[in-house]
Amino acid sequence: MSAQPDPTPAPAAPYAPAPGVAAELLARLRAGRPAQQWVPAFERDWAKALEDARPAFSLTPLHEVVRTWQLRVAAAPDADDFMDSGQDHSDVVDLDDVLGGRP
Repeated sequence: MSAQPDPTPAPAAPYAPAPGVAAELLARLRAGRPAQQWVPAFERDWAKALEDARPAFSLTPLHEVVRTWQLRVAAAPDADDFMDSGQDHSDVVDLDDVLGGRP
């Protein structure tokens, strides 16, 4: 038995989206049913991330916007199915509370 603690693994860094993923995501949003709401929201988030990224020369804020919107797009069909199911949804948690809201 060793008295030494097990080394803690380094936290995994979030992946960096491939170049062009944001443009592909925006095209998907424009083609989708909630385009009138989602496209302006994505563009607002993207503009804010650009402002945050410039002084730090960091792409992290842009990557976070892409990851958040990928999750929103992926969850949308399930959320729509639930809302259309007629079940009680008075205790539903806001997606921004789960994914992290816009600042």
